[in-house]
Amino acid sequence: MGPQDPQEAPAAQDTAVRLRSIGHELSDRFLERADVVRTLLVTLLAGQHSLLLGPPGTAKSELARELTGRIVGASYWEILLSKFTAPTRMFGPVDVAALARGEYRQVYEGRATTAHVAFIDEIFKCSTAALNETLGFLNERIYHPESGGEPVRCPLIGAITASNELPDGEDSAAIYDRLLVRIEVKYLEDPSNFAALVRSAVDRPAPRERTTVELAALQRAVAEAVPAVEVPDGIVDAVCTLRAALRRKELIASDRRWRQAVRLLQASAFLDGRPAVAESDLSVLTHVLWDSPAQRPTVEREVLHLVNPDAKEALDLADTIDELETQLDAMAGQSREALSEWVIKKAHHQLATAGKRLERLREDAVVAGRSTSAIDRVTGRQRAVRARVLTEALGVDASTVQAQL
Repeated sequence: MGPQDPQEAPAAQDTAVRLRSIGHELSDRFLERADVVRTLLVTLLAGQHSLLLGPPGTAKSELARELTGRIVGASYWEILLSKFTAPTRMFGPVDVAALARGEYRQVYEGRATTAHVAFIDEIFKCSTAALNETLGFLNERIYHPESGGEPVRCPLIGAITASNELPDGEDSAAIYDRLLVRIEVKYLEDPSNFAALVRSAVDRPAPRERTTVELAALQRAVAEAVPAVEVPDGIVDAVCTLRAALRRKELIASDRRWRQAVRLLQASAFLDGRPAVAESDLSVLTHVLWDSPAQRPTVEREVLHLVNPDAKEALDLADTIDELETQLDAMAGQSREALSEWVIKKAHHQLATAGKRLERLREDAVVAGRSTSAIDRVTGRQRAVRARVLTEALGVDASTVQAQL
């Protein structure tokens, strides 16, 4: 990785600052989405594609639009796919006026063919007819015209895709394999965040800051500044250690995926304003090295074992919290006396202890400059389970629960 031109460094730093500001603004707006927002920014900086995987109503589309709308001067393209979406609808319809003159040509303006950033919803519903062109668009940034001739070069930096479900066939699996970053998006966990969501439906929103970044500045960062970020030998060793740990658990990613992931590490460091990749950047691999959501917790634990002891302990506490919720489910139908005894003797103490420990872990992580996303996620789980215990086992009013959390 060659050193960056000193004259270009201030401009690159300004781009990173702007992107960080965009990340902060979106994280404030979209509750419990800080890690999602940051990962999308890193993926875009790496010139890669991402998948938002989650149920309907989790703000996947709104988040993608808000992020891509911050890139001034970029051509943006969005589509909701179905099994019947024709390639020409995606890449360019036939020019009817030209056809009347006996000429066959396509109109590319406003389609995927001219897009710098794209949002493709229900990506795995891509029609068989459009499959090869979609793969070419994502892989090589090219489109082969319907009439033949030279391939059209597409200026795509990266695509954000979304789906409510995993692929269920070979065709969609081919697309899934090309989406380097896969991000699970779930419903809000923390009761206080859910309450804020409900209030936002009736409260008049205050004016929000809206930082933007110029398309040319983003393109320079992707093409020049990010590749110039140093990857120390220690990071290479850590990646090799992680690969070996995952292989022992029969989680095997392709060599291509590992190689592409290096650019993500560089993009993560660039976004934070650092000239070299650090161990903390390895956290982004949590979204790269799994195929099914069931594998994600294992990948996350192995990654955090290397880079973030605070977050790894938080995940251990999450096991305790999940076990308590399982016990609560199993006690359905029991008397209020039995439920109260369980709360007093076990659940209340364990949940309170977990909550205090999570607070301390977060303080330690902030002081050390480590990511708090995993800790915040587990804290949301702790508050959600505690709210269930108080309401279902003790009959405490939900509004009172918020005051006790």
